[in-house]
Amino acid sequence: MDLYNKKDKSYAQKFVLTTLEIIIILISYWILFANGYNRIFHSVNPVTGNYTRHIILFILNIIVFLRILVTTFYLIKRRMPWEEAFSIPFAFALYYIGFALFGYKSDLKIGPVEIIAMLLFLFGSFLNTGSELARDIWKKKPENKGHLYTAGLFKYSMHINYFGDLLWVSAYALLTRNWYSISIPIFLFCFFAFYNIPKLDNYLKSKYGDQFEEYQGKVKKFIPFIY
Repeated sequence: MDLYNKKDKSYAQKFVLTTLEIIIILISYWILFANGYNRIFHSVNPVTGNYTRHIILFILNIIVFLRILVTTFYLIKRRMPWEEAFSIPFAFALYYIGFALFGYKSDLKIGPVEIIAMLLFLFGSFLNTGSELARDIWKKKPENKGHLYTAGLFKYSMHINYFGDLLWVSAYALLTRNWYSISIPIFLFCFFAFYNIPKLDNYLKSKYGDQFEEYQGKVKKFIPFIY
């Protein structure tokens, strides 16, 4: 967690990250709209699936990518290691490519389930990016230097931004109408709950001390009102 204390523009790393993200999104386009799915699986009888679902999945990919640009070039002030520049795009390939593959075959009509999934996706995206933008604005005020941000959406969960991630990824999975897709949000939950959150909490505790201890005693760690 030392990298959180090192400020750096890291333009080269961010350029590589963005380039890789674009390449992966183009692969998802190939899968969804250029017969990539059938070529990957060497389908004797080509599968078409639901074209509207393909469009929705690709639009979600673009929304996620735009949010990543905001995070990468506006919200991240710390140094970005080269391993992060390469690992983040490949992690997001699970969403761009994984959900494209899982959702391609479904020929079910777009209905209430898909509408709920899209609304959940937007809500999760708001929780994630909205909470981080509000925290960034708060941190820029000189009087808040050295203080832990516990207001806004973070008063409902210590890591409400991660909860937002879990929601929009779950929405993706729901939109595919493929049971295998649930493996991705389950993996993400385990990653947050058992690795990333404990590691970040140790950093915050060492930096903010009693402020963090008090905050931890009042607010749920990950899922509001539950966990």
